[in-house]
Amino acid sequence: MEFTMIETGWLSLIPPILAITLALISKEVYSSLFIGLFSGMLIYAWAAGGSIFSAVAMTFDMMYSKIADNAYMIIFLALLWAVVSLVSKSGGSEAYGRWAGRRLNSKRSALLATSFLGILIFIDDGFNALTVGTVMRPITDRLRISREKLAYIIDATAAPVCIIAPVSSWAVAVASEVSETDGFHIFLSTIPYNLYALLTIFMVFFITATGKDFGPMKKAEERAMKESALGNAGTEQKEIKGQIIDLVLPIVMLIICAILGMAYVGGFFEGVSFSEAIGYNPTGGLTLGAFAGLVTAFILYIPRKLMTAREFVNTIVEGIGNIVPPMLILILSWTLGGVCRQLIGTGIFISGFVSTTNLPLGLLPVLIFVIAALMSFSMGTSWGTFGMLIPIVTMICSADGAGGYLIPVLGATLAGSVYGDHCSPISDTTILSSTGADCVHINHVETQLPYATLTAVICGIGYLIIGFTHTPWIGIAAGIVLLTGVILFLNRTEGQKETV
Repeated sequence: MEFTMIETGWLSLIPPILAITLALISKEVYSSLFIGLFSGMLIYAWAAGGSIFSAVAMTFDMMYSKIADNAYMIIFLALLWAVVSLVSKSGGSEAYGRWAGRRLNSKRSALLATSFLGILIFIDDGFNALTVGTVMRPITDRLRISREKLAYIIDATAAPVCIIAPVSSWAVAVASEVSETDGFHIFLSTIPYNLYALLTIFMVFFITATGKDFGPMKKAEERAMKESALGNAGTEQKEIKGQIIDLVLPIVMLIICAILGMAYVGGFFEGVSFSEAIGYNPTGGLTLGAFAGLVTAFILYIPRKLMTAREFVNTIVEGIGNIVPPMLILILSWTLGGVCRQLIGTGIFISGFVSTTNLPLGLLPVLIFVIAALMSFSMGTSWGTFGMLIPIVTMICSADGAGGYLIPVLGATLAGSVYGDHCSPISDTTILSSTGADCVHINHVETQLPYATLTAVICGIGYLIIGFTHTPWIGIAAGIVLLTGVILFLNRTEGQKETV
């Protein structure tokens, strides 16, 4: 079915606000997302002169369209979760956990190892979230680190790392949006101005190294310490046939073949540059990598009789079944995003404030950051946000006297976009991070929201400084000092309240 956008003004804000509010109040994501997207479709049907019956039909038309658009992502997640289940069934995860447990024998070392692993896997944020969670969850469970803390570290080293990694699908996406011949060079220039990504990475390492948690995350950590075990972490298996290689080799092959797969699908072996190749169809390449991991597991497990062929196939089916609940959240989120972006003009309405506001040029970076943050949080997509804002920002900064603000404002656009992708309940990466950590989705959102929002507020102050100093370094330094001070203050204040 053909969809035509109808700008609905402030009504376009109702679906995302309704979905997010219901999710936070009811702690039930599925119905909240469906109510939000259906309200958007009702608004669209009313504006188009249709009926409630046409709204119902168009809801499932949009859902079908989004499933088709993201078919490779669905296949990749199914294959990846099949590999995850096979690795766990083989005993490789437990063998690795026991091996690493003898070396990572403290919460600090385990959390730092998780953070470094998250930074190393910078090609794609979704791949990062699921891979890091699969490898590190057995270790963090044994050390009684909360699933919420694991999910936060996974999420905070996914999109914030990918958005400043020159070799990633994100870099190519951003470069392609810039209406300049040297878009990739412009992307590189924005990295020092992406305060949210830089300060988030700093915050991850500061908190993991010092243990200075606060807010709901501190309560989650205290609860994890009091519990005898998390999930099934304390369950002892009678016999462990698997070895470390049964975990490491399938994952390593998956990563290597995923990179090669992205290069192959994008035409790298036919002369296309590597950075362009991996951004052409990243999920297509990731799917090839996941299949390679599946084949590696078959060759590794079956001849050694770690499992029979029937058990191998049944484990694949069980693994795919386990990904169905988060997959449903993804499909509903994609549909809600489609309604907001393609039908009722949520992004256009919000971004309209940018092009019509006559504020001092020094306020442009912080203004764009706030607008991008609101858009990405409400729609749950960073790519959709900077895809709509970058052309507008480029147009604004091409005016007389504003040319020197292009790079700082582009950096603020990307930073605000990543904030929403990091903490929005309907973001793909947020959903996949809670999935990778095997954490209740709404618990992940509630515990990391104060961390992400604190960083975003300090970024706003940093962009005020950048807007009037025209240099990122003062803003970065001020942000680090402020973030450190506020974290220490909040941690100490909560500690004093507990002792009273």
